[in-house]
Formats: sequence, C-alpha cells, structure tokens
Amino acid sequence: MAKTAKKAAASARSKATRKAARPVGRPAYRKHAAFGGRMVMIGFGSIGQGVLPLILRHIDMKPSQITVVAAEDRGGAPELARFGVAFVRKRLTPDNLRQVLDKRIGKGDLVVNLSVEVASMALVELCQEKGALYIDTCIEPWPGGYSDPSLPVSHRSNYALREHMLALRDKFKGGTTAVIAHGANPGLVSHFTKQALMNIARDTGHATARPTTRQGWAELARDLGVKVIHVAERDTQVSRKPKEIGEFVNTWSIDGFVAEGGQPSEMGWGTHEKALPRDGARHDFGCGAAIYLNRPGLHTRVRTWTPKEGPFHGFIITHNESISMADYFTVRNGRRVAYRPTVNYAYHPCDQAIMSMHEIMGKNLVQQKRQRLMVDEIESGIDELGVLLMGHKKGAYWYGSQLSIEEARKLAPYNNATSLQVCAPVLSGIVWALENPQAGLVEADEIDFERNLEICLPYLGPVVGRYSDWTPLDGRGELFPEDLDNEDPWQFRNFRVA
Repeated sequence: MAKTAKKAAASARSKATRKAARPVGRPAYRKHAAFGGRMVMIGFGSIGQGVLPLILRHIDMKPSQITVVAAEDRGGAPELARFGVAFVRKRLTPDNLRQVLDKRIGKGDLVVNLSVEVASMALVELCQEKGALYIDTCIEPWPGGYSDPSLPVSHRSNYALREHMLALRDKFKGGTTAVIAHGANPGLVSHFTKQALMNIARDTGHATARPTTRQGWAELARDLGVKVIHVAERDTQVSRKPKEIGEFVNTWSIDGFVAEGGQPSEMGWGTHEKALPRDGARHDFGCGAAIYLNRPGLHTRVRTWTPKEGPFHGFIITHNESISMADYFTVRNGRRVAYRPTVNYAYHPCDQAIMSMHEIMGKNLVQQKRQRLMVDEIESGIDELGVLLMGHKKGAYWYGSQLSIEEARKLAPYNNATSLQVCAPVLSGIVWALENPQAGLVEADEIDFERNLEICLPYLGPVVGRYSDWTPLDGRGELFPEDLDNEDPWQFRNFRVA
C-alpha cells in the first residue's frame, strides 16, 4: 500500500509539474501530423485568417514554414506578422502564377488554395509537376469563368469545372495528393452523409458493415431507399448593425457567394425523378450525374428542413458536392444507371445576406460596391449545417452541426460559426493529405470520412441526428391549387418554390 501511495503521489507531482510548465491559458492541443516542408497559402480572407491558428495548433510545424500569397490582406497582415508568417501581396494571374510560385514550392511542399479567381486547375497542374501536395475548398476558374457570355450555360457550370479537373487524373496518374473541394460544403457534408447512412442503417435494422468501396456506399444508399439528399443549411447569426443600401453583408466570402450564386442552379439528378424541370437541361458531356437550370442559383428556391429551424425555403446555389455526391452514390448495371439520388444545396443565409441578395437580384446580379463580413459584430445565432436524407423507411433524417457564435468564439479565434465549419475540414483535409501523400486527385467522397470527422468534430459544436416526418407536401394544396405529385412526395417538382 505504501508503494502504491508513493507512486500515486509521484504521478500527481509529475502531472502538476507538467501543468505548471504549460503557459497559463494555453491548452495542450493534439498534434495530428508533422510537416517539414513549405506551405503556401493562397488567399487570406475569412477562411485563411480562421484556419491559420488551427494549422499551427494541430500540425507540428513552424510559422516560418508558411507563406501567404494574396492580392490584399483584408486586414490580416498584422496578424500574420504576429504569428511570424511571411506575406506576399500579389494578385496571381495566368501570366505570373508560375513566376510567383516557382521558387516557393517543390517536392513535398503544400499549397492551400483559399482564393477566388485563381484557377484551381492551373495550381493543381503546377503542384503535380513540382511534386507538391494541394488542397482547395472549391474549383475556381480564372476571372470571368463563371460569367463569360460567350460560353453556353452548361460550360459555365460547376459540372463543367469538375469534369475538366477530373480529366487531370489521367494526365497525372499516381501523382501527389490533391484534395479537391474540401471545405464545409463541398467537403465536410460528404463525411456527414456517410455517417448518416450508417446511422439510418442501424436504426432501420439494416445490418451492414461499413462499406469500403464506392460501389458499396452506393448500394447501401440504394438499399436504404434514399431518394433525395439536401445539404440543408440555415444561418441565423445576427448583428445589430443594419444592412445599408448599396452594401452586401454576409458571414462568409461575399465574392465567392455572389460568384457561385450567379452561376446556373445545379443539382445531381436522381433515377426516381419522373420529368425534368421546365427550365432544366442535361449536359452533353461527362458523367451525366447532374442537370442544370437555365436560371441562376440566387433566383432558385426549394423547400427543405433542419431540426432547429423546421421547414424553410433554401436557395439552390450550385456546389461541387451536388454533383460529386450524386456521381459517387450511382449504382450502374453495365452502362445503365440503376440508381442515383437527387442531390442539391438548400441554403438560407443569414437574414442580412438575404436582404443583400434581394438588392443584387433587382439589379440583374450587379454586385454592390461595399461589402461587410460579419465576424466580431455578430451578437447571437447559429449556423445549422447538415445533410437531409429523404425517402427511406423513417422518412427524413438530418445529420449535422449546430454551431453557435458563442461556442465558435470559445473554440477558435478569428472565426464566426460559418467560417469555423469551413476551417475545421480544411484542417482535416490537410492532415489527410499529409498522411496520404501519393493518393493523386481525390474528392471528399473518396477519402476516409471517419478520420476527417475525428479531426473536425471538436470544432463543430453539437453534432446531432434527427428524424422527421416532414415532406415538401406538408400543408400544401389546401388553400391554393398547386401542381403537386401526391403519389411521390420526393419528386423535385414538390420541393421547388414556384
């Protein structure tokens, strides 16, 4: 007993010594990976500023290994200096991209692309040639790629950008890892979807081991009866400062939001759908997993549901995950598509962004001259971001993050709830790339969902799963006549807001 007591006392003293040696107020964060190369971060807006502290917390590396390249610092240059990170103020263009980056990246280095209007394909090609790792949060074109009137609508779509990017797989087969489109969505929501499928399988008595192949995941979604997947998001963060006329206010990248909102509305197109929308069209190239509408996402709304908000109208803003997830969960019998879910983003931004959208839509998508990104001024609210899987035995199931502004501020500096939901999967994607450096070009759907969720979950607030008997037919057709399909509630025509 005496020896046991002495060992316990010695252990207690050792723990106390370690605790005392740690600076007050600075918790010990888990290091997920070590990195000895150079990191170049392109762009330093809300996500760049929010993810930098997470990188330094969780990756064993020095600030001096990092260089930020951006056209403007967005007020972050003093913080970069405080961290000891180099800053290069330079707008990357097709003419100077290689000149600026040539000596800054090489074999074993890493490019973190968080920019707008810097072509992702050009960066991936350079990284593949140099043997450098790469990650981005969406597939970006050079300026004008979203809005070139000389291009047909189909070629101004995310579908087209994705097809062009995936074509690089053959050119750089077996190359270094490039994680394509890995933020909150696209990115995190693909991992949410796999976890949601496992939860539904458990709760409906569909005994199954975790699939290990793309075919296995697609067959699980089919066997569960999933017809529709919404990335259903409701942002309720608010500020006392009202939106002014001629000002766009948002909780994340305004340039990025306006650019993608002006693209054609897009969605993965399911095999259960009976007819194309009146303004819908198919692409005449590529995988065929998606369709587009001849109207921008800022003009297109659908009915959706989240646990805290309940039913609401969301905008079908085009996103890579709407296409990649529909493609990933496709079951084929030979060349024939036997099963595919309909997949789309259904987004209700914060209320001040809604007013900003109404203003920009009334001016034919001409953007306001002034922008205001809400971070420190936010007083309350959450970003409820998850996936809503519908059509299975239990009706509808939402799984995702309900992160509040209060908790986001406790978890990480320079973030609001929306940005932190992006920064966490950027971090997890970087860690996964470091752990799997020779995976070639990969999308979120193709990488380890459990490893990514393990890294992300501490930064997502409450992550919950909720079943609902909600359908898009609820409360409709009683007061006014509507063109509804009452036999199958999960038809797109029932979701769409006229």
